[in-house]
Amino acid sequence: MGVAMITPFKQDKTIDFDSLENLIEHLIKGKADYIVALGTTGETPALFPEEKEQLKKFIVKKVDGRIPLVLGVGGNHTMAVVNELLNTDLTGFSAVLSVVPFYNKPSQEGIYRHYKAIAEASPLPVILYNVPGRTGVNMTAQTTIRLAREVENIIGVKEASGNFHQIEEIIKNKPENFQVVSGDDSITYPLMTLGAVGVISVIGNAFPDEFGKMVRLCLRGDFENALPIHFEFTELFNLLFVDGNPAGVKCTLNAMGMIENELRLPLVPTRLSTNEEIHRITSKIIDRSANRTED
Repeated sequence: MGVAMITPFKQDKTIDFDSLENLIEHLIKGKADYIVALGTTGETPALFPEEKEQLKKFIVKKVDGRIPLVLGVGGNHTMAVVNELLNTDLTGFSAVLSVVPFYNKPSQEGIYRHYKAIAEASPLPVILYNVPGRTGVNMTAQTTIRLAREVENIIGVKEASGNFHQIEEIIKNKPENFQVVSGDDSITYPLMTLGAVGVISVIGNAFPDEFGKMVRLCLRGDFENALPIHFEFTELFNLLFVDGNPAGVKCTLNAMGMIENELRLPLVPTRLSTNEEIHRITSKIIDRSANRTED
């Protein structure tokens, strides 16, 4: 279970580095397998370049090699992404996660060439990220498999299309060493029954121990004991995204007393009704977890 880590903000909208340090410790203590920094959930479109540099250095320093780090490096200008990879200090990171180009709506050939150029420039392994709900274009199973077979430095895909047929086709036809990872918490369990090897999680920001346990049970083939954990989070899955990401998970972390409930425009916090439901369900999950610990 990787965690797509949020960026906490103070009420004045500056980065809350104290809360970020506490969140990092929370994730490591909760046995997250790796952290994805500066991904979509980290609100990177609303960060200044100098802030991204500050965050990279801070995260690398605080993690201090205790778990692997993956860095989000993507965009819709291929040569700009290539230039960033060639000129960025990637010390402390194990791989990069790169999203399908957004807004431009490239063809499948354009997506293939985009990723081929990125992989050739990157000194680190590359994880593809397909999320058509955000980018406006879907990377097909055929393109993903082509990249997996032809570009050695591409090691996996975070699949957030929600298209079971497509993801199943990738799992069925991919090279053996190419990893398919869920990009959607709510369908991680069923995707792992098909052969996905984990998740880059949003809900893991709040509940790394509990959600990670489900992933590890699935990896061991113990789907019977993993299923109740999946069901435990069913109510929360939809609420986390009904008002956009990361508004839902930031509301959850605020309910846990970990961060201020602050986002940067154009994103805004969840509606009051969503907020109240998230607080209610978060309290239930925490109480159940505490009772299991006592038992």
